[in-house]
Amino acid sequence: MTFVFNIIDTNGIDNIIHRPMSLRTRPQYTSKNSTQTLRQGLEEYYTVNFDLTHPSTQPEDFAKILLAHDASHVIYGCDTDMYDELKILPLTFWTSDFKFRDWLRERQNPSVDVMYEDLIKRHGMIGLYSSIFLELLRLMPELISMWRKTRNHQIFVPFLNFEPMLDRSLLEIRQEFDLLPFIK
Repeated sequence: MTFVFNIIDTNGIDNIIHRPMSLRTRPQYTSKNSTQTLRQGLEEYYTVNFDLTHPSTQPEDFAKILLAHDASHVIYGCDTDMYDELKILPLTFWTSDFKFRDWLRERQNPSVDVMYEDLIKRHGMIGLYSSIFLELLRLMPELISMWRKTRNHQIFVPFLNFEPMLDRSLLEIRQEFDLLPFIK
C-alpha cells in the first residue's frame, strides 16, 4: 500500500497563536459525542498541536506509525496533555489491533525517538518525568478500570489501517468499536 500524507489540510497552521496547553480549550474531537469525521478531527489535531512533528516530515516507515498514533488521539478523544498521553498507549494496546509486542518492535526504529523529543521539547526533561510520575498517580484508578472493561474486548480498532474510516463520524467509530466507556 502506498502511504499518502495529504489526508488533511495543514494550510492554516502558520496563522495560529501558540497558547500553553493549560490555557487552551480542549479540542472538539475530544468530546465524547463528537460528530466530526476522523479527517476533520485530524485537521483539528494538527491545528492545535502545530508544534508537534508532522508525519509528512518523517521517513515513510515511521510516518505511518506517527500518523496512526495521531489518528488514535482523535479516535480515542485524547488530547496531548500528559494525562491523555499516558492513557492512550495502554488503551490502544487493549482496544486496537496494535499490541504491546508491536510497540516493542516499532520502538527499535530510531525515528520513534521523535515522539519522545517532542515531549521533552514541550515539558523539558525534569518537567516531563515529574509530570509522568504525578499524572500516573492520578491515572492509575482509570487504568485499572479500563483494563477491567477491556479484558473481554472483541472488536479492535485498526491502528495502521485507519484510512477507510477517515470520512466516518467519530461518534460512529467510537460506537462501532465500543470506545465510548473510555471517553469522558
